[in-house]
Amino acid sequence: MSKVNRGKIDREEERMQKKSVQRNQDRTCPGRIFVVGIGPGGPLDRTRRAEEAIAKSTVVAGYTRYLELVRDLTAGKERIATGMTREVERCRMALERAEAGEIVALISSGDPGVYGMAGLVLELAGATGSIVSIEIVPGVSAANALAASLGAPLMCDFATLSLSDLLVPWETIRGRLEAVAAADLVVALYNPRSQKRTRQLDEAAEIFRRHRAGTTPVGVGIAVGTPEEKILLSDLERFRGLPIDMRSIVIIGNSSTRRIADWFVTPRGYGV
Repeated sequence: MSKVNRGKIDREEERMQKKSVQRNQDRTCPGRIFVVGIGPGGPLDRTRRAEEAIAKSTVVAGYTRYLELVRDLTAGKERIATGMTREVERCRMALERAEAGEIVALISSGDPGVYGMAGLVLELAGATGSIVSIEIVPGVSAANALAASLGAPLMCDFATLSLSDLLVPWETIRGRLEAVAAADLVVALYNPRSQKRTRQLDEAAEIFRRHRAGTTPVGVGIAVGTPEEKILLSDLERFRGLPIDMRSIVIIGNSSTRRIADWFVTPRGYGV
């Protein structure tokens, strides 16, 4: 590569770095929002960056149960707690407080960009023309935490799908399940079953059963990362009998996934 071309690339990289910094830092509004992923629940799965963001904040906002998971970090801070299904209200309040000059930590379980608050905050900020500085702080997702407890089920290509049809029509979810099953991808299923919503998991299992053997390994994590954690191993034929609820994650293996002793492994293809 010539020195001229190398110089152009260096200048372009410098320009993009400055643009990124300006996007997050050089705002006229004194307030700021950290959208923080606190991991699946326990303090051992929180990142140092997440804890530092909460420490810098004067206000911490989140779903009531998630705020309890970081109570050890929020002494002396204002707490904004809302219940389930009040995500839009929660994000609006966080933006309003930041626009008033506060430093706000808006928390999500797992990673805020995986079924969390990151997208909603950015959408609302764009819709209202907010000039608040926003920083997304990644976290350990529930799927990754469960995978580590199971062994190595996500070693190769995989997908994540939520079975909740509260925001996405079930027909759309069903089509995605069909595509993932046919593509022989390992899948992590979020929001698999609730007291009122039971048929979705049964239908998902039937879709995968048409494409995979009943002996395909399935792992279930309940309350992963908390003192109530339960890790259960089963297979595609029988896993629906496990006590699966909204605090659960289900990982379904692909055609090459297998049990190795008590581990759940999807080989990457090293030819061992």
